[in-house]
Amino acid sequence: MIKIGAVVAEFNFDITSMMLELAKEHAKFLDAEITEVMPVPGVYDMPLAIKKLLEDGNVDAVITLGAVIEGDTEHDEIVVQHAARKIIDLSLDYNKPVTLGISGPGMTRLEAHKRVEYGKRAVEAAVKLVKRLQ
Repeated sequence: MIKIGAVVAEFNFDITSMMLELAKEHAKFLDAEITEVMPVPGVYDMPLAIKKLLEDGNVDAVITLGAVIEGDTEHDEIVVQHAARKIIDLSLDYNKPVTLGISGPGMTRLEAHKRVEYGKRAVEAAVKLVKRLQ
């Protein structure tokens, strides 16, 4: 069974908690399991938690779940760009899939609610990559 770690942003928790539940259900459907969940304050804070899960070596892949909603400044774009870049780097550094289940930037709260299935997509990508890289 494929073991998946999930790093979940607490910011916009009404959305990310739904993403996590969908991810857990989809993992079971794919004969995988989310064995570790690590909450972090926000998307920008994810890289250190991802690194910890990868270093511990108890998971085959890590999914990231977050929702970055547009504000009055370009803060949402900066957050996603920097987090996504570091997420890719960690995947390459540890030779394990780290998949992007982060919606945004540039979306409203309503659009974020409509994109909770990104949690399922992150699990789907993680499971496919683990199987293909074996």
